[in-house]
Amino acid sequence: IYSKGRSPLEAFSIGIRMADDETAYRCNLVTLSEDQENYEDRIILDHSADEISTAEADELIKALEEKMGDEIKKFYTGISYRHCLIWKNGNDKYDFTRPHDIIGQRIGEYLPRENDGGAEFLKIMKDSYEILKDHPVNKARKERGLRPGNSIWLWSPGKKPQLPSFKDKWGLDATVISAVDLIKGIGICAGMTSVDVEGATGNVHTNYDGKAAAAIKAFKDGADYVYVHVEGPDECGHRAETDNKVLSIELIDSKILKPVYEYLCGCGDD
Repeated sequence: IYSKGRSPLEAFSIGIRMADDETAYRCNLVTLSEDQENYEDRIILDHSADEISTAEADELIKALEEKMGDEIKKFYTGISYRHCLIWKNGNDKYDFTRPHDIIGQRIGEYLPRENDGGAEFLKIMKDSYEILKDHPVNKARKERGLRPGNSIWLWSPGKKPQLPSFKDKWGLDATVISAVDLIKGIGICAGMTSVDVEGATGNVHTNYDGKAAAAIKAFKDGADYVYVHVEGPDECGHRAETDNKVLSIELIDSKILKPVYEYLCGCGDD
């Protein structure tokens, strides 16, 4: 087992170099209902806050860092709704619920529990709601008919990852192409070259042509193995967007697989 939890891998992707005594937590910006008085009675409406933009999310994460960050805990901006909390000597064994598994449900029974070591996590999540619910970014999003990122949801803790070198293990020069921090982090920790593609988003509206072009360029530059990751079908599945899931798969076929396959067929290799 090289790593427990996705958060440490995502941390590496966004440039955090964890110490051995630090724990990383995935820190989603989520949308909770606002009609209930008690935090526990709120409904989780969206695990991605309407796929909030990274620029908007950055302002919200910075607000959390200003109010709650200290020498022990620090908040870092990732991409879209996916962010990171680094906690010195934090509990890396706590069993959190994944937010995308409970869409439409009352959050009370899925929150960290005070009687099993989750009290500090619960307080941070509750405090985040009070900090974010009236933030100017969220007020502006509501005015545009978008869901606010009015709370964080912590999950998937882990310590500093220890991955072997892909080149040492397989003898191949490898490249990873992804807009998702988890996949990029895995590649970086394994010594792969990570390529960022302009306009790559992690959802159905991504730069398919750009990913294909980047893959072909990687081969031309000497890569033996290229891992192209497209998050669109998965993200559409979480959001129950059947038509968009089908569309994203069709676009992967036509705009990525076809041109890359045709390039490889023209290289003269088996």
